[in-house]
Amino acid sequence: MTAVHIHAIATGGDGVGRLADGVTIFVPRTAPGDVVEIDVTERHPRWARGRLRRVVESSPLRAVPVCPHYEGDACGGCQLQHLAPEAQRAAKGTIVRDVVARVGRRPLDVPEVVPAPAPWHYRSKVTLAVAGDGGRIGFHRYDQPSSVFDLEDCPLAMEPLTALLRGLRAARTRLPPGATQVVLRLDREGGAHVVVLGGEAPWDARPFAAVLPAPAPAVWWQPADGAVRAVAGTDSAFPVLAFQQVNPVLADRIRRDATAWLEGPHGVVAWDLYGGVGDNARLLAAAGATVWSVDADRSAIAWAERQPVPNSTPATYIAGRVEEVLHWLPEPDLVLLNPPRGGVARRVTQVLERFGQAGRVRRMAYVSCDPATLARDLTRLPSYQLRRVTAYDLFPQTAHVEALALLETA
Repeated sequence: MTAVHIHAIATGGDGVGRLADGVTIFVPRTAPGDVVEIDVTERHPRWARGRLRRVVESSPLRAVPVCPHYEGDACGGCQLQHLAPEAQRAAKGTIVRDVVARVGRRPLDVPEVVPAPAPWHYRSKVTLAVAGDGGRIGFHRYDQPSSVFDLEDCPLAMEPLTALLRGLRAARTRLPPGATQVVLRLDREGGAHVVVLGGEAPWDARPFAAVLPAPAPAVWWQPADGAVRAVAGTDSAFPVLAFQQVNPVLADRIRRDATAWLEGPHGVVAWDLYGGVGDNARLLAAAGATVWSVDADRSAIAWAERQPVPNSTPATYIAGRVEEVLHWLPEPDLVLLNPPRGGVARRVTQVLERFGQAGRVRRMAYVSCDPATLARDLTRLPSYQLRRVTAYDLFPQTAHVEALALLETA
C-alpha cells in the first residue's frame, strides 16, 4: 500500500496525486484534499494508476453519493458523485482551462461553469448494456469494464425513464437472443422509446412490448447488421437514433448563448455544421440568417426539414458528411460548429482556416463536448482569436463537461 495526497481532478474524473518518486498517479473516486491509501495497479515512466483502498483523511469537498450503485456496484456511469456540486463544477472549469492552454496553446482563465438547473433526473436518454440472453441489464463497472451489474434505478434518468426501466427489467427474458444494448429515450414531445440493439431475426416484439408500462412506448429494433425499424408500440416519426443532447433544458441554454454570441446574424450567410435535428439552424434562421445546415444523419435531416420556423426563411438542410459537402455551400459570414466527441474533421478546419486567413468569416461559435478535441482544433485554426469560453455542467455527477468557445478573425 502507498499513501498519496490528492490535489486535483483529471479529465475523466480520476483524482491526481504524486508518488514518492514524483510520478503522477491517477486514482478513481478520490477528491482534492484527500489523503488516501492505494494500490498501484499500472505503472509507466511518467504516470501510474491506482486503486483506492482507504481514505485516511477526508477532503471537505467530499459528498455522500446518492445512488447505491455508485459504491455498491462500482458503477461506471458516474465519476464524481463523491464530490459536492460546487467542487464538481470547479474541477470541470479547471479541466477546460488546463486542456485549452496546454493542448490548444491558448492562454485562458478558468471559465465560468453554468450549473445544470437540476443535478438529478435530468437525462432524457439512458443506454444500458445487456449481459447474456435474458440476463443482467445495466451499466459497466468502472474498475471492471467488461462486467455489467444489474441496474435497479438511475437517479440521473428522468422520471418516465425510471418507470420504463422497471418494465424493462420485467421484460428482459423477452428480448431477442443476442441483444447487446437497450436504449431508453424520451423525445421532445414527451413520447417514450425503447430501442433494442443487436440480436438475430426473427423476433416477435409484441410479448416484450406487452410487459412495458403504460403509456405504451414506441419499440424499435436494430438487429445485427440491419437498419433500425419500428416493431411494436406507439407509432412515431421521431428519429430515434439521431443525436440530441440528453439534458434538454441546459442544451437549450447553450444554443441560445451560441446564437447570441454570433451577435444578431440578420442578413448574413451562416453555416450550421454537424447540425443534428436543426435546433441551431432554426434559431439562426429566426434571427434572420440565411442558414445552411449539414449533418450526416439522414433521419435527423428529414426531421429538421419538417419543423416550421415562423416568420423566417427556412434553412437549407444537407444530408452528408460535413467534410464532403462544403464545396456545395455559399461562403459563410458566420459559422456554428457542434461536432461529435471526435471534434471537427481536419478537412473542415482547413477550409475554415483559409476563410480566416482571407478575413471572410467574422465569427465562429464552437460547441464542444470534449475539451481535448476543442483544444486540438484550436491549433488548426491559428487565424482566429479565442475571445471567450464558457463551460456548462451538462452532465452533473459525471466528469463530462460541455464548452462554448467564441472565435473571431482579427
